[in-house]
Amino acid sequence: MTTRQQGYVKMWQDDKGFGFIESDAGESLFFHISEFKAQRRPDIGEQVVFIISKDNQGRMRATDVQELSFVQQKMAQKNQQIRQRNQKRSVQAQFEAGQKKRLLLGVGFYGVLALLALMGDISWLVVGWYIALGGITYMMYAKDKAAAQSGAWRTPESTLHLLSVLGGWVGAMVAQTYLRHKSQKPEFRMTYYLTVIINLALLLFVISGKGLEFLNELL
Repeated sequence: MTTRQQGYVKMWQDDKGFGFIESDAGESLFFHISEFKAQRRPDIGEQVVFIISKDNQGRMRATDVQELSFVQQKMAQKNQQIRQRNQKRSVQAQFEAGQKKRLLLGVGFYGVLALLALMGDISWLVVGWYIALGGITYMMYAKDKAAAQSGAWRTPESTLHLLSVLGGWVGAMVAQTYLRHKSQKPEFRMTYYLTVIINLALLLFVISGKGLEFLNELL
């Protein structure tokens, strides 16, 4: 790989189209206007970047001479692009990791419900209710996203939250993660978390047996 040197234009003869560059190492190097890559004439004293090579007679000369400011700008743009690309990769990796965690959380919740049903603490109808409502809620999110993209009639947010309260919060969580719908709005997210808390509280109320006693008293 050819190493680039830095220096400045020490002398320039515009009528003859050549000049000399003083390198940072103290060398005085000839260069021709054809080797100056800017769309203008060189200025005496300006900082440049160049490659040292030999002419046909074996004399050292500067070639591929570029403005230092131009090279620095290009390097800064390249570094910015690299940082942006790395940032996007990092965000994507975090998003994919979040997808897996939320999916495992949903599966784990359904697994706990099945275990409770096996132990006789809840009815299998409750398990079926949560699974069915989770699927319905996911489809409602998908429908709402499609409507948002096409400009069609939207599903009210209150309906989505109601579905979560009733037990469809796992489907809502999966939809927010995989469909990337309703996942960036802070107010919606806060209300969603509240619906999860309410639903889990109701579920614990039912598991404790007090919920059934309460229903029997009402009936």
